Amino acid sequence: MDPSNQKHFEVVDYVIFAVLLAASVGIGLYYALSGGRQRTTQEFLMADRNMGCIPVSLSLIASFQSAVAIIGVPAEIYTYGTQYWFIGCAYILGLLIPAHVFIPVFYRLRLSSAYQYLELRFSKAVRICGTLTFICQMVIYMGVCVYTPAFALNAVTGFELWGAVLATGLVCTLYTTMGGLKAVIWTDVFQTVVMFAGQLAVIVVGVQKTGGVSEVWRKIWEGDRISGLDLNPDPTERHTFWTLGVGGIFLMLSLYGVNQAQVQRYLSSRTEKEAKTEGLRETCSCFVSPQMVIYFVMDMLQGLPGLPGLFVACLFSAALSTISSAFNSLATVTMEDLIKPHFPAMTEARATLLSKALAMSYGLLCLAMAYVTHLMGDSVLQMALKIFGILGGPILGLFSLGIFFPWANSTGAVAGLGSGLAVAFWVAVGSILSHTSARSPTPECRVLLGPDNTTTTIHATLSNVTLSRPSGLKRFYSLSYMWYSAFNCFTVILIGLIISFLTGGRGLVFLLCDSTGEDSNLVESTAS
Repeated sequence: MDPSNQKHFEVVDYVIFAVLLAASVGIGLYYALSGGRQRTTQEFLMADRNMGCIPVSLSLIASFQSAVAIIGVPAEIYTYGTQYWFIGCAYILGLLIPAHVFIPVFYRLRLSSAYQYLELRFSKAVRICGTLTFICQMVIYMGVCVYTPAFALNAVTGFELWGAVLATGLVCTLYTTMGGLKAVIWTDVFQTVVMFAGQLAVIVVGVQKTGGVSEVWRKIWEGDRISGLDLNPDPTERHTFWTLGVGGIFLMLSLYGVNQAQVQRYLSSRTEKEAKTEGLRETCSCFVSPQMVIYFVMDMLQGLPGLPGLFVACLFSAALSTISSAFNSLATVTMEDLIKPHFPAMTEARATLLSKALAMSYGLLCLAMAYVTHLMGDSVLQMALKIFGILGGPILGLFSLGIFFPWANSTGAVAGLGSGLAVAFWVAVGSILSHTSARSPTPECRVLLGPDNTTTTIHATLSNVTLSRPSGLKRFYSLSYMWYSAFNCFTVILIGLIISFLTGGRGLVFLLCDSTGEDSNLVESTAS
């Protein structure tokens, strides 16, 4: 961005941003010094399984309401039109299924890590493979979450890029390490309030300056941003009703059904009923290029002291809530799935200290991944959702194989996961190398700063160029990223079932719990 067009923070904006960071650290410090003082892994990793419905629900909302979501969804609608609205259709099943299928299984088994289920259902090898896949997924995603708001803020205001990255990463690492899951959940509550306050300020001021709701709607209509129902079944189309409404269901399931960052909050609830209620209250959104939104907000709120700072605090609240959830969940699965099984005699004090060290280590790793994200050229939307599709899709397939197909065995599970990951990376790398791109936006849009400090939008109509459709493997590589989760999930299930059949079916035990969650019945099913 041209430096002459950059906006600048006032003193009060810096103060608001600093208060956000200080309050987050303060909450972590409070829970480090109160209650059990984080002396056990049960308290540090699981909040003593005694959290109420409201704070956990707000934490769930905040966990994947990342900064790239707050600034990305408006950018998506502005650039490509309202077709993205149809992802709302995916929310219904994408949230109902976890509440009635996945949450009861995990909660009744009283697990700390979702991947403990994989050992109970299949074997220790399957558990380790699932854990390692999740760790890779979240480590990469953390870099995207912490880098995106800092990059956007730097591009628009000149705010020091790596200063913002370090402030976000280090503050989050500090309060997560000190206060454990309790601090993560309660800072999420505080940060959710800040997020909604910042977004509300933008909506109110934006509508007022535009001339009212009717004027906003008129400009949207005249700007050709209202998209009709696109029922094109072509899976290579970037966004249609099918890619968003059907493919999006599998994305939601990978996020809310089997992702440890979410499952861990379900398991911290007092009762199964509260865990289900929290699952149904969740919401999430996805993300695109952020600079245009920040530029618009900074320009619109200029002259209103404190509001630009409030919106930036809103963005970084979203980033903090997302990465703190990741740190805590990563520490949990590493401890429960990779360390404790090999050191069963480890004392509680040592296990707690090691859990804190793991949370801190993942925090520092997050900063390194932010630099890797800096080197990538893909859009934030496709980068983030490809991560969940490439790695989250196979994880969803693995859990689905265990829950819905009782004849699947450990050999089939390992083969299915390996095949799913291989195919996922094949498609993703092929997509990059073949340079297949999605549909261009309706019009090409640019935002310029006028001589009177007003923001002017210029629409340039695309030339009538006929783009040839890719064929063969290139067409396969152009699969919409919204289908990645579904495609990779079904790959795992299909290969898993075939290999299970060829290797004699299932001969392992499966645990079921009664509705009280207190007793378990061991049901043994052997293949013929």
